[in-house]
Amino acid sequence: MIASVVILLQPSIPCTDHVSVSFFDDEGDEPPTRDARPRRPAGPRSTGGARTRSTGGPTDAQQLMVRRAVALGAGVLVLILLVLGINGCLSSRAKNALRDYNRNVTAVVQDSNTQVSRQLFDLLGSGGGSAISLQQNVNQIRITANDDVKRAKAISTPGDMKAAQEHLLLALTLRAEGVGQIADNVDDLAGDKKRAAVTLIAGAMRGFLASDVVFSQRVIPYIQETLDDHGVTGQQIAASQFLPDDSWLSTNTLGDRLGVAGADTATGNAAVRPGTHGHGLTSVKVGDVTLQPGGTPNRVQASATTAFTVAFANQGENDEFDVKVRIQITGSGKPITVTKRVDETKAGSPAETQIRLGQAPPIGAFVRVKVTILAVPGEKKTDNNSQIYTVQFSR
Repeated sequence: MIASVVILLQPSIPCTDHVSVSFFDDEGDEPPTRDARPRRPAGPRSTGGARTRSTGGPTDAQQLMVRRAVALGAGVLVLILLVLGINGCLSSRAKNALRDYNRNVTAVVQDSNTQVSRQLFDLLGSGGGSAISLQQNVNQIRITANDDVKRAKAISTPGDMKAAQEHLLLALTLRAEGVGQIADNVDDLAGDKKRAAVTLIAGAMRGFLASDVVFSQRVIPYIQETLDDHGVTGQQIAASQFLPDDSWLSTNTLGDRLGVAGADTATGNAAVRPGTHGHGLTSVKVGDVTLQPGGTPNRVQASATTAFTVAFANQGENDEFDVKVRIQITGSGKPITVTKRVDETKAGSPAETQIRLGQAPPIGAFVRVKVTILAVPGEKKTDNNSQIYTVQFSR
């Protein structure tokens, strides 16, 4: 190829073997017939005397390989960063979904605690009142309980929370069905089906207990386990105890609280004598402090021996026997319910009883104290049987 380039530059020289040989020879035998044109710089010679072609050589190939390796490494690095970024986004999204689920469950459970359980047991513990009024009020609570089930079903549930969601729906459904069972039977409390009604309502109470077991032993552990598995911290899981205490499971105690004390549960008939019946609450004292009703704050000293002195009057025309007076404290900590029996009250005469709590009440917080003289057989006017006080206990 070099010889050809020279021939093109010197067209007058014949393309002969002599010319080709003389081109590679350092010392020509004959001088050129013309002035030689400047030659292209000769490339490096090999040790054998021949020139080495310049084709990029090993150095260019090595640089090319290096550049390819760098480009490949950069591509792999970008790919790794993309994968890590996507995984990070997916992990963050999954954690947020778990937090949202726990937050939504808390909202539904708090509604079940306050708008269903608290209102239902306050209503039942007040002595019941008229059957029609009681049924209407319980039916309103039933609507709320059913709404809680619907709200729970609508919660967006991550796949890992499926077990918790199934048990949450079970617990809330047991509660809604129990409230419905009570609403369907309270109108029989004043009739000849008294015994059957109390038995059916007690069955609803057992359903409430089952819902509490499901929630505490299944819902809470499943939520906590899922949050832990995904490294989600700082979450408060709502607690829920629908049934205030086990005393509601007893048909005898339940009958007393529903204002059917004195009923013959063997026959379902109440021994009601002619004339008016009933009591009216007069005052409540804790120590030397007479409690003021309504929203007025009452501040009293308290301890495990705290006692309430309840004054009331028999406002009917008959002596009454086995009269029950109840105190309920709610609004902070576990609800406290204490009932005291008064053997007899005289017609038209005042009465008084002292009730000890048997435990220390909540300290520091304002709580709701409800004092009730449970209705006796034949009592028709019950709006003056109970009173609510706002109390702050201190040591």
